[in-house]
Amino acid sequence: MAKVRNTLEYDAEKCNLCGTCIDVCPHAVFERGDKAIVLADPDACIECGACMINCASGAVQVDSGVGCASAMIVAALTGKEATCGDSCGDASSGACC
Repeated sequence: MAKVRNTLEYDAEKCNLCGTCIDVCPHAVFERGDKAIVLADPDACIECGACMINCASGAVQVDSGVGCASAMIVAALTGKEATCGDSCGDASSGACC
């Protein structure tokens, strides 16, 4: 299986362990650790941006509007099939990086 590429960046040093990222992430990318939230499955990130928008400490960065989330939105609006995986393309093609 190929590694999924995304723009998710997480800085555990900034984490205040509030757990909001866990609550808002639709794909269980985050989980609670002993001293900070940890990335449970970073490859599952669809770059929706919910974690970053809701992270009060600024520990999470992601380029929302790119990748799989964007591809799914474009597909819904255009009727094209969204594809996420090894092939890269722009959001208008329905593919994601």
